Parts: sequence; C-alpha cells; structure tokens
Amino acid sequence: MTVQPRLDLDAVYGRMRDSLTPVEWKLIVPVVEEIHRLKAERNAVILAHNYMKPEIFHGVADIVGDSLALAQKAVGTEADVIVMAGVHFMAETAKVLNPHKVVLMPDMRAGCSLADSITAADVRALRAKHPGVPVCVYVNTSAEVKAEADICCTSGNAVKIVEAIAAETGSDSVLFLPDKYLAAYVQSQTKVKIIPFDGACEVHEQYSASDITSIRADYDGDITVIAHPECPSEVIGAADFAGSTAQMADFVAKEKPARVLLITECSMGDNLIAANPAVEFVRSCHMCPHMKRITLDNIAASLRTLEPRVEVPAHLIERSRASVERMLSVGR
Repeated sequence: MTVQPRLDLDAVYGRMRDSLTPVEWKLIVPVVEEIHRLKAERNAVILAHNYMKPEIFHGVADIVGDSLALAQKAVGTEADVIVMAGVHFMAETAKVLNPHKVVLMPDMRAGCSLADSITAADVRALRAKHPGVPVCVYVNTSAEVKAEADICCTSGNAVKIVEAIAAETGSDSVLFLPDKYLAAYVQSQTKVKIIPFDGACEVHEQYSASDITSIRADYDGDITVIAHPECPSEVIGAADFAGSTAQMADFVAKEKPARVLLITECSMGDNLIAANPAVEFVRSCHMCPHMKRITLDNIAASLRTLEPRVEVPAHLIERSRASVERMLSVGR
C-alpha cells in the first residue's frame, strides 16, 4: 500500500486559486480529502489529461499531461489501480499497457467523437484499398482500431512517427487515421504522402480563422495565438504556433508571451495559469462534453467501489499494445 504524505490543503488550493473561489474550494475540500485517502488505501494513481477541470488536474491527480505523457507514465506504474481522468480511449490504452492492473473509468460515457469516427472494419477496408501502405493511427482511437494499425502517434509526435514508419517500410505513403485536420497538418510538415480519413474532433472543428482575426482586432494584435493541430488548416494558418497540449504548455513556459489565446479545449488555459502567473490567458474556447463527464464525485465513487472497470479483450491486447509500444519505442 502506498503511504500518502499529509495533504497540504493550502498548497493544493494555491495551484487553482485563479480558477476557484474560496467558497467553491471550501465546498469540494471533503471530496478532495476523501480521494487522497482512498488513493492510499487502494494503492491507486490518478492520470489526468490536460483538459480536466482544475480541481481534478491540480487537486487530486498524480500524473498529468497529454495523451503521450499519460501513455508513457502508465507503463510500469507500481500502483495496483489506475484511475483515468480523461476519456475512454485513454483508459483503454492504460489497460493495454497494464493488462494485470485495475483500470477505472469514473464515467463510461466519457467517449470521444474522433475515436468514434472510425472502426476496425474501416481500417481493414483502407488496407485493402491501399495494399502495402503502412497504417498510422492517432492515439485518439479504440483498442480495436489500434490493433489494426502498424503504429500509433499523438499530435505531438505525428510527423516523427509518420517519417519513421515510412522509412522503416520503404513506403512513400502512409495511411494516417482518423483526424483529417491533423493529417493535413502533418502533410504540411513532411514530404511523405499522407492518405487521410474523414474524422474530426467536435471541439476543435468548431474554431474558425475569423475567430482569431476578431480577437486579434480586439487586442490591437497584441496577442499570441496557439492552436492545436486538430483544428482546421485555416485556423492553424492564422495562429502563431501549433502544437499538442504538451507543446502548447512548453511554448508558453519558454516564450512567456504577455497575452495568449489558446485555440483548444477550455480547461487547458485554467490549468496553465498556476505555472504561468505573468501570462494573461484570453478566454475564447469550447468545452469537450466528454471530458467534463469526469468529476471529483465520480472519481471518489470509482475508488470506493473499484468500478466501472475498463477491460480489453485478450485477443486485442497484444496487437494494440504492439502499435502503442512501437510508437513509444520511436519516441525514445
């Protein structure tokens, strides 16, 4: 059993002071304390994506980051229980990499429009249409889809992965699935021919270049715009920088722009405030309804009951694990 250090509530609140009022904090203190107690009792860790609300990201999470960071740090964790504060495909990935551990998904309805846009049958049909072309799938996919792929990628390493798998197989083309906007971004960064699929994230697809133009005008151009590569190409073209959520965070920390507009899911800005107090984050964003299904209350309930559990059929684990581990190997 993991022994948790005494919880410093003042320090915890200090990391989210700009996002929660003292009254709001006081209301959630009991469940935050309960979650920390249950983590120690269950020998559990909470993995939280960058899109989680601050009270989860700063209040109870043990490991935070983008999909790649969560996948990497899920490997070999000494915890007996993994709680995924994210969406379902992330929990599946954690289970694939830790098949003998209990992986909890506090709300099984926390899915992903992008992951739902493609099936294993779609991948098989594309392979038949493009024989010999390697298949790279975004981690925002189900275990069934990963099992049909040659390799996975994240938004942060997509270009590197595409070029690596093309070189390894001697192919001048790569099937890149399922995000059409990320595919277009990758194509703009590589000479490898990208064969895309018609999938998209319902959050990032809502942005337009006119949104950026309007906000730049509001601030007389005195603003740095950072976009996620799941956005339409016109949005990325209108931004100053494009990158994964981890790359966004690194850019802000390194460049320290005075004022930033993040073109991604809303909670990203909230979670960066604590580490970048001198940066003004302009609010203009869309929320992911799936990410927001994860709450402190259902995390606590999940730790109490050790349910709901995410299971991946044994026949899929080995094949999907191979595509994820191949990505991690290239990353190393």
